[in-house]
Amino acid sequence: MLHDMVQQTASDAMAIGPSVLLQGVQLERPRDVLKARALSVDDKRTILAAWASDFYAVESQPALRLLPGTPEPVSIDEVQSGLKELDRRYGA
Repeated sequence: MLHDMVQQTASDAMAIGPSVLLQGVQLERPRDVLKARALSVDDKRTILAAWASDFYAVESQPALRLLPGTPEPVSIDEVQSGLKELDRRYGA
């Protein structure tokens, strides 16, 4: 019983994911994360890293990711390009 509750809580937290950081920020693509002035570099990295996670992979389409609150899936390549751009701008 406790194990099931812990697993459900962890699953709920993953489903919410970085949406806590997104309040008041409209994101559709990874480039929107890079442009968001309201987000710190660490927040941007957290959002993009979560977006790249297999947790947000679209079922039967592993090359696509769908972050809660975004209108449509994006390719993993686009998300990884966003992470590389962050590294280029601010260092790893």
